[in-house]
Amino acid sequence: MGESSEVASHKRLEGKVTIITGGASGIGAATVQLYHEHGARVVVADIKDKQGQAIADKLGENVTFIHCDVSDEDDVINLIDATVSLHGKLDIIYNNAGVMDRSLGSILDTKKSDLDLMLRVNSGGAFLGAKHEARVMIPQRKGCILFTASACTAIAGLSTHSYAAAKYGIWGFARNLALELGEYSIRVNCISPYGVATGMTTITDASMIPMVEEILSKAGNLQGQALRADGIAKAALYLASGDAYYVSGLNLVVDGGFSIVNPTVIQKTPNHNYN
Repeated sequence: MGESSEVASHKRLEGKVTIITGGASGIGAATVQLYHEHGARVVVADIKDKQGQAIADKLGENVTFIHCDVSDEDDVINLIDATVSLHGKLDIIYNNAGVMDRSLGSILDTKKSDLDLMLRVNSGGAFLGAKHEARVMIPQRKGCILFTASACTAIAGLSTHSYAAAKYGIWGFARNLALELGEYSIRVNCISPYGVATGMTTITDASMIPMVEEILSKAGNLQGQALRADGIAKAALYLASGDAYYVSGLNLVVDGGFSIVNPTVIQKTPNHNYN
């Protein structure tokens, strides 16, 4: 049976109302597409109005675009209230919107403005989103809240210090939130990706994406595979679906085993022929 036939016969989010922040590109756009294929009514939230509306127009019925700057509480309130007004409920929200600051650098040349941006958008956006999502979900006594963190929460040295501070903050917040909201049957989880070649990076030419994916793959642990945005979308589909009905407080690190490998051991271990 082909993938499209499997989707048609088993829509894992049939009738669910979902919001995906940062949904106009990258991981967010891939998740919008997948959630829609699985029967969800999807609200795409982003500051990229043209791209977000284009996705909604392309997918058609049951996909709506709403402008939202996740660091602006009024925008977040409008997003949640407009979604509930349109669909009557909110089942799933994927707090995925985020920004990156720069390439790796020393703490000595990190600017306070770098930290302020990471905390305002990445941590602050996740916090504000969850606050107003919980406002709707608690009376429902059900729901699913997801966040995009980072593989830097599992292994050091993968990001700038300011980015790591913000993403660790999201994971710590998610754990606290899972404790509080479990009483109301609301599940809270994080997804922490290894490097993904998306528009959030410094890539400006789409033709460069395969090359960057190859570089990331060679630097990773799971050889012969490259992590793409659709791989994270599939992780988000699992965590949002009924298959994960008893999964809460999890940081799902999607890194091909990168964070469990000691590179010094790899360097000292001879190649083996298992043929």
